[in-house]
Amino acid sequence: MKKRYKSFLAVAFTVFTLCGCTKSNKAIIRMQKMEEGVSSPTTEAELKEAIAKYQQRVADNQLADSQVGIWYKMLAVRYLDAKQYGQALQNFQKAIQIYPTNQNLFYYVGLCAGYMAKASLDYGATGASSTTEKYNYLKLSESAYLRAVELEPKYGRALYGLGILYVFELDQSEKAIPYLERLLSFDTRNFDAMFVLARAYYMQGQYDKSASLYDKIASQTKSEQKKQEALSNKKIVLDASYSK
Repeated sequence: MKKRYKSFLAVAFTVFTLCGCTKSNKAIIRMQKMEEGVSSPTTEAELKEAIAKYQQRVADNQLADSQVGIWYKMLAVRYLDAKQYGQALQNFQKAIQIYPTNQNLFYYVGLCAGYMAKASLDYGATGASSTTEKYNYLKLSESAYLRAVELEPKYGRALYGLGILYVFELDQSEKAIPYLERLLSFDTRNFDAMFVLARAYYMQGQYDKSASLYDKIASQTKSEQKKQEALSNKKIVLDASYSK
């Protein structure tokens, strides 16, 4: 008897739940129809009218999403200008959810993540290492720059960002070389990129290429400071090559 009673309760609960869901779904559909002014179109004219109304609703939603994405980007830039890189990073990430193929947003994520890596310290003075957090930010920076370059192969700032990241942060100068060479193939007088590439050559033991690039900087730059820096670096490279 108890088993039959329990079975009855289970069936009753299931029926009640299904009825509740059905009512809920019907209510949602009814609200949608009321909002759009469309109810079970059948004729050609009614169908065309229904399509037009729902298309307008889709267009309105797209416009709203687009505007929200722009506001996230604007807010992120404000934070970036104020050097509040954590807040900027969060808002650039939100903007990417709306504009997932915008190379500029990925570049800024890479930039902010790089700054956040610098800020990864053991603030609680617990003695715990902050290396993992720093490394995670650096890898986020790398992946963001790579995505930006994937979307725009000649994106100079992202190519330069990868060069800086690989040479000075991740100690993977061999990875920097092709990106910096690509950058200099179209931005031929980017002396900052030349300095980073020359250092990458040096770190890889390609002393001739490094010295030659420092020579090029010294002969082409109009900045006396950069000229002297290039000549000084060239001497270091030549000394290293002679001591091999």
